[in-house]
Amino acid sequence: MPIYFRNAPVREPFIYDSIGNHWLQDATSRPNGYPFYHYLQTESGCGRITIQGKSYLLHEQEGVLIAPSIRHSYLAQTPEWYTCFCTFSGTVEGSISKILNNRPILFTTKEQCRNIRALLQDAIQLFEHPPVNIPVLSVNCYQVLLQFSDVPDGQKLLSDPLYLRYVAPVIEEIETRYSLPLTVAQLSRQVFVTPQYLSRLFQRFLGCSVYEYLMTCRINRAKELLLTAPRMEVQEIAAQTGFSDPSHFIAMFRKNTGRTPLEFRKIK
Repeated sequence: MPIYFRNAPVREPFIYDSIGNHWLQDATSRPNGYPFYHYLQTESGCGRITIQGKSYLLHEQEGVLIAPSIRHSYLAQTPEWYTCFCTFSGTVEGSISKILNNRPILFTTKEQCRNIRALLQDAIQLFEHPPVNIPVLSVNCYQVLLQFSDVPDGQKLLSDPLYLRYVAPVIEEIETRYSLPLTVAQLSRQVFVTPQYLSRLFQRFLGCSVYEYLMTCRINRAKELLLTAPRMEVQEIAAQTGFSDPSHFIAMFRKNTGRTPLEFRKIK
């Protein structure tokens, strides 16, 4: 019954926060939801999942993806209920809702379940043979997300010449210098395009503007510090993640996650 948790800082666009399979599922109740997108699929047996007061049965080769902060619980309906599951994070975690067309709950078909189960098995094999190849794992995570997407050519986007020439260098700059007072104008000058054009490219490839990507990157770094450095003050975390004003940091964090930094710290 393997289960693995991310134990390294987020550096990739998409990555698993946790993943597991062949899991003897126990009863779970999350009145405040989960802080990340969460996917659960039945391998064998049957379970009942209740989402915001509505109940559904998850039979073999049936699964459900749930957005963050949505109240849910689940309970086995057979003596043994085995599941596979994963939760999603990444530097562009905020764009997942765009990939999913803003659907908060999504049930998967049997074909999707077969594809997802195979991809999760491949990802778990990467964890079983350290050191983990993080770029390959990130691609695997993106492929799972695309199983929920209506975009047929999504897998080709990240190899597009425009992405490689203009978007990728800006992503690298943001991910390495997010703690500095970066601006969209400054970032666009580095790749010799206008801020408007750069944001259009970000919308095309990542489903968010440059500013939204920068904010998401900073918030994700703040999440890491909140969970891995429990004694660090919120003001210090704000400063280390590029926010000069702690009040602005708290407001942006709450807007992004639905929780204050201190509330988020108590989740895990």
